[in-house]
Amino acid sequence: HHCAQPLMQRLGIEGTVRASFVFYNTKEEVDALVAGIRRVSTMF
Repeated sequence: HHCAQPLMQRLGIEGTVRASFVFYNTKEEVDALVAGIRRVSTMF
């Protein structure tokens, strides 16, 4: 619950996804994440 279970319960949210970036992430990895988020956003 990414340390947010009380807030998630309050908002009625059952699940979340978290992405973290570090200094060694490449532009290609970030682009792949953005593409995945865009693809999933069309499903909801």
